Amino acid sequence: MVTGASGGLGMAISRELARRGAELVLTARREDLLATLAVETNGEVVVADLANRHDVDRLTEDATGCDAIVLNAGMGNDNELDEVTPEGIDQVIDVNLRAPIQMAVAFAQHKLAEHSPGRIVLVGSLSGIVATPNTRMYNATKFGLRGFALSLHQDLLGTSVAASLVAPGFIRDAGMFAENDIELPPGVRTKSPQDVALGVVTAIESAPPEVFVAPPELRAAAKFSSVLPGLSATIQRRAGVADRTSGR
Repeated sequence: MVTGASGGLGMAISRELARRGAELVLTARREDLLATLAVETNGEVVVADLANRHDVDRLTEDATGCDAIVLNAGMGNDNELDEVTPEGIDQVIDVNLRAPIQMAVAFAQHKLAEHSPGRIVLVGSLSGIVATPNTRMYNATKFGLRGFALSLHQDLLGTSVAASLVAPGFIRDAGMFAENDIELPPGVRTKSPQDVALGVVTAIESAPPEVFVAPPELRAAAKFSSVLPGLSATIQRRAGVADRTSGR
């Protein structure tokens, strides 16, 4: 099962898995895009909204019949600070954090009870390591998803089930930064949606704790920012990062 399959990253992941012989369950909100992808990949379509808890319950039950789940769905367009509402906060947390946690836990419980193998792939972001201005809810949920995934990976060691986090950096042509037309500083390198798809394949096949999909220098910068967040914030201010991420 691939959640968020109608988005650019979800489509790339689904196509790569289908190319490798996977039988897919494709789920997202956009039935028209899912239908087109299903024809291409011979996948099954399940329309669902992860902000709707009834839909999440239904998907969670459907997922137990799969060998692997790729929890890729997410939303990343933060409102301006003066426009944030409790309802908006709930929606982002439901889609980016609550739904993947619920689905991953239920999937693991089911497979462990059956003593059957299973793979859980949670698609996070380098935004789960380093915070940037104007992305507060995206950062909050991706930080949380990373912590959950790395802990779950440890909980499942030695069992028939494994969990991994795939952490993309800046992805061209798809994903939050591309879809919101965020201008990157000169010299910042990107990866492609296909690179993310291959990261998912690595997670399914090898089950490492974390798969980074980012150039080495970006990974190093993220590590630096996680250790020295104050200095990272100063550097970001001087680089005008807030201006590049505002007005989305």
